[in-house]
Amino acid sequence: MSEQDLILTRREDGIGYLTFNRPEKLNAFNNELMQASIAAMDDFAQDDDVHVVIVSGAGRTFSAGFDLMASGERKLDSVDKVRAQMGLQFDFIIKFWDCPKPTIAAVHGYCLAGAFEASLACDITIATESAIFGEPEVRFGTGAVAMLLPWVTGPKQAKELMLTGEDRLSAPDALRMGLVNRLVAENKLQAQARAMAIKIGRSASVSVRLSKQAINRSYEIMGMRQALLSGLDIDVEINSTPSWEKQEFARIRKEQGVNAAIAWRDSRFADGA
Repeated sequence: MSEQDLILTRREDGIGYLTFNRPEKLNAFNNELMQASIAAMDDFAQDDDVHVVIVSGAGRTFSAGFDLMASGERKLDSVDKVRAQMGLQFDFIIKFWDCPKPTIAAVHGYCLAGAFEASLACDITIATESAIFGEPEVRFGTGAVAMLLPWVTGPKQAKELMLTGEDRLSAPDALRMGLVNRLVAENKLQAQARAMAIKIGRSASVSVRLSKQAINRSYEIMGMRQALLSGLDIDVEINSTPSWEKQEFARIRKEQGVNAAIAWRDSRFADGA
């Protein structure tokens, strides 16, 4: 699959559409997909005919997060290499927050780890009633690249999700926690996202752009950007520090594949405690 195929983009009625297009890999984010997405978002930002961007996933899920198979194949044998990789992932996620046009995440199926963070970075999230959210990184020895969660839902709930590695957060619970704006039936997702985009697009574009800027700036004044960059430094440290869980996950992934490694990870939490 070419780099262009990893995402699908189109423009229609003032809406830019960005679709993650690795359905056979549950739209897992590899470097090529992230780089293509960053470029596409830059194009939308510069296009005066695009007023809103809808972000979604092809196939049966929004995205399972960063590509664990690709991460296992990278030789990140220095802190500088780890930092460069984490930096790309951070830039990809924060691009949806920084886009001057409103961004809408249309979420179905799984929305985990880096994908969850990307949905949080979007201005509005519309999800299906059966969508599943989560931040499982600590269960296999890594960390969140963009620590947006506490800024969206608050520290108590963020700590519970992050410290337990919860990866089965239901859509109703995500709605209750303020992580999504509304829930819809599966067959209504795209229509509802489009309706929201059209509603935004009918407003004065300058007012919309500056209102988003004002809201984002209030978080900047509260120190969000600095906190996110500090969190990125900590994530580099986490990913540069050996741990038994990380090594065992990597060993099983190498010998038996990603699915077996995930099954091993999940088996350690099978009692639901």
